[in-house]
Amino acid sequence: MKVVLKRPLILSIICVLGFIGVVYSLPDVFSPFTKRLGMWYPAIFGFIIASVFISLIGIWHMKRWGVELFICSFISDLLLLAAVPELFGFMYFIWILFRVWYIITFIYFYPRMDRNL
Repeated sequence: MKVVLKRPLILSIICVLGFIGVVYSLPDVFSPFTKRLGMWYPAIFGFIIASVFISLIGIWHMKRWGVELFICSFISDLLLLAAVPELFGFMYFIWILFRVWYIITFIYFYPRMDRNL
């Protein structure tokens, strides 16, 4: 018998906002500015965006691995920001605050999520 977990509204809203953010960030992988940051930067940035998208799908389906992957993606993005400090600005700071709020919300609902794949 399969247990169906009802997704809270706040998680649905965060996931939809996250999907919009991923679609908005995807063209940045191929932008000339991104290519000027280094030959390695677009590949790593694209990998982080893809992992955020995959984690949001997991969270949408109420899976714990989605939260864990989202946190790993956030930490990877912070490390990438530390490697390229000229990216940091006010908008990036706001983006970090939103991601921290997302993580706090995800952790709140983490016990209600399914631990199976």
